[in-house]
This record gives sequence, C-alpha cells and structure tokens, in this order.
Amino acid sequence: MSMKDEFKTFIMKGNVVDLAIAVVVGGAFGKIITAFVDGIVMPLVTYVLPANIKWEEWVLGKFRIGAVLGATVNFLIIALVIFLVLIKFLGKFVKKEATAPTTKECPACLEQVPLKATRCKHCTSQL
Repeated sequence: MSMKDEFKTFIMKGNVVDLAIAVVVGGAFGKIITAFVDGIVMPLVTYVLPANIKWEEWVLGKFRIGAVLGATVNFLIIALVIFLVLIKFLGKFVKKEATAPTTKECPACLEQVPLKATRCKHCTSQL
C-alpha cells in the first residue's frame, strides 16, 4: 500500500473527521463565548470593582501580574459560562436513553454473564 493510500485511509477514518469538525465548531463556539465574556460579563465585573482600580495593569517588577490575573479570571468566567450553557441548560434538553442491560449476574459466583446464557462460563452452574 502506498503512502498516499495509507494517508487517505487515515484521513477518512471517522474519528479523524469527527475530531476535525469538533475543533472547527469548538473554535467558533469559543469566539462566541469570548465575545460574551468581553462584551457582557467583564463590563459587569468593572461595575463591581472601584473605577480607579485597573487590576489588569498590575506590575510586580518586570512581571505583569495583572495580565496573568486577567487571563485567569477570563478563563474561569469562560469555563463557568460553558458549564452553565452546555451542562446545565442544554443538558436538560438532551434525553438520556435507557439502555437495556446486556449481562446478568450469576447467582452462584456473582460474575457477569450474557443475558442469553443458560450456563455460567465461570462456575458452570445452570442459570
């Protein structure tokens, strides 16, 4: 098999294509969340803090502590918004399908055996 054929096989695997789609959609969703944080959440934070405090410009020697603190606060706010939107809000709309069990427990040895089994493969007792 040539390298071209191997590469084509690799690219066309479902998980590679799914990952590529997830990265593109995730990047777009990240831009939406960043715009939400920059346009709505951070202005609300500035109302809570006094006007004369510019905490994102704090410097300790040559270290820009405020920039690191600002990036950390932005990350925490973005993570909170994603958690609230994806997990709490959208999670209510996604119905969890009940899956039927595929195994049962052997009463003699307590090992898991397939539902259709008539004899336990571990202890050979009749089910």
